Amino acid sequence: MKKVILDKFAEVFGDNQGAKAYFAPGRVNLIGDHTDYNGGHVFPCALTLGTYGVARKREDNKLRFYSMNFDSLGVIESSLEELNPGEGENWTAYPKGVIWAFGEKGMQVTKGMDLLLFGNIPNGSGLSSSASVEVLTGFILRDFFGFDVTNQDLALIGQYSENKYNLVNCGIMDQFAIAMGKKDHAIFLDTATLSFEYAPVKLEGAKVVIACSNKKRGLVDSKYNERRSQSEAALKELQKVVDIETLGDLDEETFEKHQDAIADTVCRKRAKHAVSENQRTIQAVEALKQNDIELFGKLMSESHVSLRDDYETSCDETDLLVAEAWKNPGVLGSRITGGGFGGCTVSIVKDKAVEQFKEQIGKVYLEKVGYAADFYVVDIGDGPCVL
Repeated sequence: MKKVILDKFAEVFGDNQGAKAYFAPGRVNLIGDHTDYNGGHVFPCALTLGTYGVARKREDNKLRFYSMNFDSLGVIESSLEELNPGEGENWTAYPKGVIWAFGEKGMQVTKGMDLLLFGNIPNGSGLSSSASVEVLTGFILRDFFGFDVTNQDLALIGQYSENKYNLVNCGIMDQFAIAMGKKDHAIFLDTATLSFEYAPVKLEGAKVVIACSNKKRGLVDSKYNERRSQSEAALKELQKVVDIETLGDLDEETFEKHQDAIADTVCRKRAKHAVSENQRTIQAVEALKQNDIELFGKLMSESHVSLRDDYETSCDETDLLVAEAWKNPGVLGSRITGGGFGGCTVSIVKDKAVEQFKEQIGKVYLEKVGYAADFYVVDIGDGPCVL
């Protein structure tokens, strides 16, 4: 892949003298969705799928961007003076947002760059192609300018840029999982404190299979920000009767006792998911440590029900993928993953059932939805690197 992207860079920008190649992974969240901005726990891992980049520092303030995934757009030119939060016109808003965010944090980017990207994460799939681009851009800027930032800082800068430049109120999970990825390990992260531990993912006799619904979704114009504000409204009402900082501070028993303090029934459902999902995530990591893959899978499936019914971030397409997965005796657990409203499901599938899983679910999905789903048997990989 390195040769392919370096050759393409030379074709697009005239030559590849002085250019370097980089990679940042995508991520999948095994369990713990919409808990990250509610002060709960998440359990994501970095993938070997991700975003490849070739970059070269310029001597002027020009920014030239090219994506092999959006080649019809050609080279998009801009400059360091043209960084406007909220512009969101095309994919370049993500790298531009990170350049802007470094400046906001007191680290001025003083030279422009030529940047070529190629991603093998399905666009709009919920596997964090945007966060992958953010972390990759931050990693390149650190390499170019010697900024004194850790990988954890790169995650926080990526989140800041998405919140303030792209106007998506995302939590920290995506950028953190990508920046801090470790091969064959998932990250058990407390989003309230950013304390974390690496947990080995040993699925003996089973694989992680991602099914992409190919229903495109946009985070900003979806209901993502609305879900966040509903959760915040529920928290404010709960804080009148119980001493908590976040919904993640509650166990299910305490929530049951005080839930009537939330007047709006929809906001109450949102809070119920945030609390129960956090507890499920804690239990799931413990199950994995005990090598109880069956319980881990069961908790994944319970997570989907909660996301479908209480948080309402699933959709007909992902519900169909999960319902069909549950029918397969080789499936230990299946759920929607990521922001929702389309995107992907993640399933734990016994080795001997993987091919049948892809074939049967793919057939039913095509018949009922009218277009195909894509399937990826994935490996858990490391964080960003120079190629």
